[in-house]
Amino acid sequence: MTGPRRTGGLGRGLGALIPGGPPVSRATDSAPGAVPVVAGARFAELPLEAITPNPLQPRTSFDPDSLAELVTSIREVGLLQPVVVRDIAPGPDGTARYELVMGERRWRASKEAATGTIPAIVRETDDDAMLRDALLENLHREQLNPLEEAAAYQQLLHEFGATHEELALRIGRSRPQISNTIRLLQLPVPVQRRVAAGVLSAGHARAILGLTTAAAQEVMAARVVAEGMTVRGVEEAVQLALREPEADGAPRRPAAKRPVPARLGEVADRLSDRLETRVKVDLGKSRGKVTIEFASLDDLERIVAVIDAGGRDHSSPE
Repeated sequence: MTGPRRTGGLGRGLGALIPGGPPVSRATDSAPGAVPVVAGARFAELPLEAITPNPLQPRTSFDPDSLAELVTSIREVGLLQPVVVRDIAPGPDGTARYELVMGERRWRASKEAATGTIPAIVRETDDDAMLRDALLENLHREQLNPLEEAAAYQQLLHEFGATHEELALRIGRSRPQISNTIRLLQLPVPVQRRVAAGVLSAGHARAILGLTTAAAQEVMAARVVAEGMTVRGVEEAVQLALREPEADGAPRRPAAKRPVPARLGEVADRLSDRLETRVKVDLGKSRGKVTIEFASLDDLERIVAVIDAGGRDHSSPE
């Protein structure tokens, strides 16, 4: 049984940076409100049946639980990261056909969600560097909602070979800002919908991420909207919620109130600057703990490389 057809979600990620339809002439580039042309690519909503998986795709199995989560997200929010396809020979009836370059998991989930169509970047070139640079330039120019921005960052990092350094430099943002924006994609679907619709700001959403369960995050999001809470108010409410009883009725142990050495904050700030991400340093009665946040596997590998380089510098003879 076919479900309702979606023509798009509340955010299109990289799709918001690419003009749709046939290639646009350079004479229209400066038209008011026009999206700058991305040479070598166009954006389109394509019929799912017109797309064929890449036979050389090395990945043949997809985790069913992860796929089910994506299906739910697509039904509720839409697909934030368009697939990437290329033109192939038309079908027997003359209709356009495409082959997947990136995004078979998204294509499979969209088929299961019965969306009918899927947002896609249609590649007209194999020059990854050119496409990446054009998308980065448009990302610098366009005003995206926070979820579009997060999805665009993640797709540029994972699929188009961009680095955190390039993103930070080209759009004038710091590494921690980029990492914290990408974290918005971890929010449960109902909260993502509020963010994409502009009901919740990115600051509110980042504060809500401090809660440990999706249910608690959804409750807090509803409260923010109902009470018109400030970001600071949400941060305080999250801290209070973390001290409330567990769901099974067992009370949480209240946080011990002990003086925090000023040096801990200084060390945390130095580590944050060195690693270009958020670092928290806690000191208990007999041991301490350092918490380092990262946005993706690539970001984690970058942090480890910085730590390794620092260790070698420290141990090398002068």
